[in-house]
Amino acid sequence: MTISFRRIALATAATATLMGAALPALAQNLFAPVVTVNDRVITGYEVQQRARLLEMLNAPGDATDQLIEERLKLDAMAVNGLSLTDEGITAGIEEFAARANMDGEQFLRAIQAGGVDPESFKDFVVAGLGWRELIRSRFLPRVQITDADVDKALNAISTGSGVRVLLSELIMAAPPPQAAAVRARAAELAEITSVDAFSSAARRYSAVPSRARGGRLEWMPLTNLPPQLRPLLLALAPGQVTQPLPLEGAVALFQLRAIEETDYVAPEYAAIEYAAYYIDGGRSEAALKRAAQIQAQVDTCDDLYGVAKGQPESVLDRGAKKPEELPQDIALELAKLDKGEISTALTRANGQTLVVLMLCGRTPTAVENASPEEIKLQIQNQRLERYASGYLEQLKADARIVRK
Repeated sequence: MTISFRRIALATAATATLMGAALPALAQNLFAPVVTVNDRVITGYEVQQRARLLEMLNAPGDATDQLIEERLKLDAMAVNGLSLTDEGITAGIEEFAARANMDGEQFLRAIQAGGVDPESFKDFVVAGLGWRELIRSRFLPRVQITDADVDKALNAISTGSGVRVLLSELIMAAPPPQAAAVRARAAELAEITSVDAFSSAARRYSAVPSRARGGRLEWMPLTNLPPQLRPLLLALAPGQVTQPLPLEGAVALFQLRAIEETDYVAPEYAAIEYAAYYIDGGRSEAALKRAAQIQAQVDTCDDLYGVAKGQPESVLDRGAKKPEELPQDIALELAKLDKGEISTALTRANGQTLVVLMLCGRTPTAVENASPEEIKLQIQNQRLERYASGYLEQLKADARIVRK
């Protein structure tokens, strides 16, 4: 999840304008129930607040579905006699705010200025922290990690076993004037369960080169993909589609076509090195022609220095970042590339600048740096995540959920 103070500030200004215009029309029904979950009510105001929070945090997910799950988690907490202290909630807010390089008070003021009630954010924190504590107290005694488990994990990392996925992508441009309409269309397309239907939609709506193939990508190791996307894909059954993922100036959807365990796994990566060369003109014929010329004349990222020679420094970016620190759209494109390969699928400046993106290399996480205790903790967390997912599905199956 990427949290940016600049993004929050921009969202704040936009929200103030939109809320000022929309408030009279919404006030009449704002607090009417839109969903009941067992005996708990979700109002239109809460859905509005959560949607705004997700947008400000650039976080994926559907606001209503997230609130439904949180009501179920709160029910489970109550049944198990679990509650959080004020100190625990404050610590959770501080932990969250630190990701945006703010303290808790600064973060709450920032989101409040953007139209999100601090109490709504606290509800979000309480559900997350409480669920984490509940899962640990309920299932941790069942998770027994042996030395054999650790040896098996180390062997899998070093000699190979893992997961790869077969995906289709649909990425729609969403410039500000069309952003709301594109998000609405993406929400509809996320309900697709047919591979052929998703491919048809990709050919019609997608703005990236894979549209010519119906959005179909080749097999890729799960570890190539952004860390934020991996759990979303693992939660899908073949044919299902992710919820819309916000990117810079775009909205992305991914369909899982197949998943399999392999005899080899690409390692986790400590850093991804890439270069981005910027061409004025967006996806104009002249800009794409220039990009094709560059692609034909360079073999490595170092060659791009020659291309950029004599131009302003701003035309070329090169650096190495942790996978979780990469901009989401860049991370997704780099996942498709091998070292030295180029993508011209991205733009910047609301489509006015074409990005020639090149993968320079991936630095694997050193296995020898992981202690047996760290490996044991990783295995423990993975098993707890599986328990949590199964428990939540059970709660959903047993619940009375009524959408108005």
